[in-house]
Amino acid sequence: MTSYLISPDPKDVRLTERVSGVDHNGRPVDTTVTVERPLTLYLNDQEIVTMMTIGDYPDCLAIGFLLNQNMLQRDDIVTAIDYDAEIETVVVRTERETDYEQKLKKKTRTSGCAVGTVFGDVMEKFEDITLDPSAELKTSWLYALSKIINTTPSLYLEAGAIHGCVLCERDIPLIYMEDVGRHNAVDKIAGYMFLNGIKPKGKMFYTTGRLTSEMVIKAVQMEIPILISRSGFTAWGVDLARQANLTLIGRARGKRFLALAGESRINFDAKLDTVDDEPEGVHRKAASTKKAD
Repeated sequence: MTSYLISPDPKDVRLTERVSGVDHNGRPVDTTVTVERPLTLYLNDQEIVTMMTIGDYPDCLAIGFLLNQNMLQRDDIVTAIDYDAEIETVVVRTERETDYEQKLKKKTRTSGCAVGTVFGDVMEKFEDITLDPSAELKTSWLYALSKIINTTPSLYLEAGAIHGCVLCERDIPLIYMEDVGRHNAVDKIAGYMFLNGIKPKGKMFYTTGRLTSEMVIKAVQMEIPILISRSGFTAWGVDLARQANLTLIGRARGKRFLALAGESRINFDAKLDTVDDEPEGVHRKAASTKKAD
C-alpha cells in the first residue's frame, strides 16, 4: 500500500454513527451511516457561508473554499485559522482587508451533493489560466491509481453516502479527502496544498464523483491539467474542459475509460491484456450490515 500524505480514517468515531433499521426481509439490522454537520465560515469579520460537511480538516476546507471562490488570493498571508468545534465555526484571518458583500449577493446553487454553492463570478479567472501542455498521463499510471484508490480503506467502503477526491503524481496517490459533497473534498485538497506549499505541476486529480462544470472549474483554478473520474460527464463540464485544454477522463473502471477533452496528453503505454477488467454493474461494497441483537 502506498504511503499517503493524507488518507481517510474510516475508524474516526466522529465521522460515522451506527443506526438501527430493517432490511428488505424485514429483519432488524445495524448499519454504519456517515455523519454530516454544519460548518460556518468567516473571512475576517464577514460571514461567508454555512457548509454541510463531515467535519474533518476544517482548516483545509475553509482555505480551499475561499481559494476556489476567488476570495483568497494565492499570495495572501493567512495570519490565523480559528476553529471552534462547539459552535461549529471556522474563522480565516488575513493580513489583507477583505469585503465581499457584493460577491455574496450573487449566488449560484451548483449540482454538487449537499447543495454546492458558488459566489460571485466563478469564471472570473478561468480564461486567464493556461494549463501545462506538456503534462502527461500514462495509462499504466491510471490503472495503477484506480487499483490503489479503490482498495484504500475509506468512509465510502465503511458507510457510503460520500465522495472522494485524490491528488496524484504519476502513479502515486498523495492526498485523499472525502466529504458528503465532492466540492468539499476538492476544497480540502486545495486548502491542504495552499497550507503546505504543494504546487500543481506534475499533479493529477482523481474523483469518484461526476465530471460537472463545477469540478472542471475547480481543477482549472487549481491549475491541475488532468481530471479523472469513475463516473460520467455533463455536457457543460466537457465544453469547459475543452475550452481550458483540461484532460478529462471519465467512466474509468477496470481497463475501460473515456476521454472527452485533452486527449493529446494520454500516453497509451499499458498492455491491456495485463489489466484486470471490472465487470459492468459491479460496485464496491459499502456500508457493512449485521443483524441486531
